[in-house]
Amino acid sequence: MNTLEEGELCFPELFNSSCRKPKAVRSRVVLLYILLSSISALTMALNLLVIISISHYRQLHTPTNLLLLSLAVSDFLMGVLMPFDIVLVGGCWYLGDLMCNLHYFGCFILFSTSVGHMVLISVDRYVAICDPLRYPSKVTLRSVKLCICLCWLCAATFNCLLMKDHLRQPGRDISCRGECVVVIDHIAGVVDLVLTFASPITVIVVL
Repeated sequence: MNTLEEGELCFPELFNSSCRKPKAVRSRVVLLYILLSSISALTMALNLLVIISISHYRQLHTPTNLLLLSLAVSDFLMGVLMPFDIVLVGGCWYLGDLMCNLHYFGCFILFSTSVGHMVLISVDRYVAICDPLRYPSKVTLRSVKLCICLCWLCAATFNCLLMKDHLRQPGRDISCRGECVVVIDHIAGVVDLVLTFASPITVIVVL
């Protein structure tokens, strides 16, 4: 089997500061490229179908479907960002430090937004099942639009605070050229874990 040589540099012209490509079997790398590319294309296609369907037909403009529409937009954008992860399969990042940080920033925002939407959908279904008579007056299109805007705004604001140092100083965590790494300190990591994973999952399970 053909392997990528471990001594090969990401940027040969930057001999002293370039990262080395990891040793890997070429067939496995190609398989990963194909797999991730297929997942990315499928993610974008399916979510685009949801976006077009709900946007086009006015009878589908219900509070629940608006939440699904916004979630589909978030997941579609995640599929758009996935090719940047495919670049890393080869072991080298060629798009620069700023693009590396913006990539992580975008992924963090979209992940937080998707989790937030799942919480909103859980709350929506909880109210619909437990209080069906007052559901139409409690959950209106206006209130859902407000919740969606707040969800995106909170996700963007929180991750701006989480990534502010990395956005101001791109490449602060890399040890060599061709590496794409973002290191979050322990306290920020714990806060992020609680706010974007533990708490939302708890709410979803309880409801």
